Amino acid sequence: MIVWICFISAILVFLALDLGIFNKTPHEISSKEAGKWTAIWVSLSFIFSGVIYWLYQNNYVSNPDNLSPTVASMKYITGYLIELSLSVDNIFVIAIIFSAFKIPKKYQHRVLFWGIIGAIFFRGIMIYFGVLIINKFTWTTYLFGAFLVYTAVKMLFSKEEEEQFNPKKSFVYRYLRKLTPITTQIDGEHFFVKRRHIKAATPLFVALIVIEVMDIIFALDSVPAILAITSDPFLVFSSNIFAILGLRSMYFFLANMLEKFSYLEYSLIAILSFVGIKMLIHDFVKIPEWASLGFIALSLFVGIIVSLRTNKKAEKNK
Repeated sequence: MIVWICFISAILVFLALDLGIFNKTPHEISSKEAGKWTAIWVSLSFIFSGVIYWLYQNNYVSNPDNLSPTVASMKYITGYLIELSLSVDNIFVIAIIFSAFKIPKKYQHRVLFWGIIGAIFFRGIMIYFGVLIINKFTWTTYLFGAFLVYTAVKMLFSKEEEEQFNPKKSFVYRYLRKLTPITTQIDGEHFFVKRRHIKAATPLFVALIVIEVMDIIFALDSVPAILAITSDPFLVFSSNIFAILGLRSMYFFLANMLEKFSYLEYSLIAILSFVGIKMLIHDFVKIPEWASLGFIALSLFVGIIVSLRTNKKAEKNK
């Protein structure tokens, strides 16, 4: 429990420093700044695998699956890479939401900051119940596996769905309009403004709620995916949190060049298919952790390289 408290406290302290010091004044996040923070978060995430090794070596954290320190570290890295790769689609949707509600770039950081706070809370709840369900009803592993394979097949044959997503036609936006008045004007960093003695939600608040709900929807894929790797609560939670914390800087770094990584979609399909099949055959075939980590890392590497080479050829042919 002490490790959990220290971990969550450290995350909250950093988030407080982030909003109170590093980004106290609203400003447009440059690609250079976003790239720096992306590198910092990715580095910290991999460094934390060493902390995982130390924690499990000294039994400082509950180890329900009796994992060795090496296996625990590998499961953490594998889970982190899965969550990070599945964040790519999330970045694309966030870009659409900001564009639809005309959120100025200098205020996007604030929206994503509070979005991350909400994401941490909801992911924690989903992970808790996911681990609880899998440990109590082992047959649900097959359901999760089948769901992931179905999701991969759906992604393969319905790639145009995300391009058709219109935040202003979503059920979230329609329902929100019934709950509170919504103004089309942005008033600085404020989520609410007074209009004729009535509090009205600004586009910043609307974008925040839509992003939050979309993150929950995306978590329906990502949480079962990491549960295919491990049901250890601390490994699942920590890998999720580091992926979520890195998502914000990744958004500012990748938002303007997502089209350059078009083949990453196939990497995600391969990863979801792999973890889904792994859950379906786990009682019959044991896939080593190094093999899982290797497949996921290779899938991401191939997707990035093919995307970059394809774009390079396309630019030459122009």
